[in-house]
Amino acid sequence: MRVGGLQPWSTCDWPGELVATVFTQGCSWACPYCHNPDLRCPKGDGRVAWSEVISFLTHRRGLLDGVVISGGEPLLQGNLCDAASEIKKLGFKLGLHTGGSVPERFAAVLPLLDWVGFDIKAPFDEYESITGVPGSGAVAKESLALLLKSGVPHQLRTTVHPKLLDDAAIERLNADLAALGCGPTLIQEFRKEGVADTGL
Repeated sequence: MRVGGLQPWSTCDWPGELVATVFTQGCSWACPYCHNPDLRCPKGDGRVAWSEVISFLTHRRGLLDGVVISGGEPLLQGNLCDAASEIKKLGFKLGLHTGGSVPERFAAVLPLLDWVGFDIKAPFDEYESITGVPGSGAVAKESLALLLKSGVPHQLRTTVHPKLLDDAAIERLNADLAALGCGPTLIQEFRKEGVADTGL
């Protein structure tokens, strides 16, 4: 696992749970409001050895409710399932933050998850305006369908900046979700902290 950071405890990364958060390195999307831009590059400067993560978690058994794997985009990690299994073997509940960019890998890890925070970027046919990547809406929609079918508890959330998503776009987004039998999404207001795009 390419780990770009480790938050020893958090009460906001998984609602209602006290968790440690593992931040994976690398993301193939370029959302302008990203507050972890240092994690976009697959090879970052602040890497944490996986052995250090496991050692830390081993000593936190009984003190934390669970672990959240965040990013970056965790689905880019080829050994995500192995890492998830290691965490589960330590007795922790396991959550995942994802945008769903790699559906086949998402399908593989879903049986190991207890909760998913799924980031919905925009109406599915307008994803490229946020991610900068053609076809990103299609893969996100595929991953969301897998999540809904799995029955894993989850939270859908969308970061909103008025320059990027107006009220009409949010209505179209929620209509997309309703067509899949879910939603509406939880609106997260844009936060400027850590954002590289000074225009926002």
